[in-house]
Amino acid sequence: MLWNEPNNLSHWNFELDRDWQRFAAMVCQAATAVRAVAPELTLVLGGISPIDANFIRLLASYGAVDAVDRVAVHGFPLDWNHWPIDDWPRKLAEIEAVSAKPVWVSEAGASSFGAEEVQRFGLERTLALLRGRVERLHWYSLFDLPPTWSATTRHREAEGSAYYRHYYMGLLRADGTPKLAYHDFPEGGGVGICQWFHFEDPRLDDAVGWLRRLGVRHLRTGLSWADWLRPNAEAWFDRQMRAIEEFEVTLTLCYTPDREGLEPNYTSPPRAPERFAAFAAWVAERYAGARQAQSRSGRPRGEEVPCPSGC
Repeated sequence: MLWNEPNNLSHWNFELDRDWQRFAAMVCQAATAVRAVAPELTLVLGGISPIDANFIRLLASYGAVDAVDRVAVHGFPLDWNHWPIDDWPRKLAEIEAVSAKPVWVSEAGASSFGAEEVQRFGLERTLALLRGRVERLHWYSLFDLPPTWSATTRHREAEGSAYYRHYYMGLLRADGTPKLAYHDFPEGGGVGICQWFHFEDPRLDDAVGWLRRLGVRHLRTGLSWADWLRPNAEAWFDRQMRAIEEFEVTLTLCYTPDREGLEPNYTSPPRAPERFAAFAAWVAERYAGARQAQSRSGRPRGEEVPCPSGC
């Protein structure tokens, strides 16, 4: 998956890309680069939030929708969106009509911010509306965010209660104990989980154990381009990908390193879209290629797909 919520200011600074032409160019170049090294991969346009047919229509006009195989959406009608939960089928139909591509729900969720019973209702109703309606459905998320961590949003506490809802999206509390909704998560592997992992996240091994208990087959997570510049980044990427290799993974690539952006912020459009494309190709070759050929995992960075210095 190429980026995450590009039409959300918390993940893409469209004040620096008013018409999203930079974003579209980045997607097109990354798609081309990934297909060159791993043509068997399914490419997904970064899940949009809000669900906006006009945004997809705009990206299609730049060729970005033709560059991918699937379009993805995120919906949180009980927490952040301005539409009722029963509108899910209508929202999907709007995107299908303008994209002419299968639509994945790569994040659907409800917080337990006010009451766990609300989250349980959100899970039950979401599954009733979406299960069997889309190829891929990921519930967001497995874990609550630890209270001492920061949520990845642009304005943080200035968002008021909307910010704090980020901390209560999990089926499990931050201390690892199950909530009411956990017990209603369906067996059989037909519903996936979206769980982001921070750099060197201590929850990684516990997450794998819980996913196994739930019988989850489909996992959506991400690797951060911005993390690539940290010390030991490659070792962490390798560890994360080894830990989750038993699942069918939708791997989201996003977030701009400070020195690569038009401004030094993870939401900034990159100055050179080809730098993100090179990162995406390296990830695809190293991890998707390793699954196919079982020969990539020990190779140094860029041996087969050169990564420009500092990418």
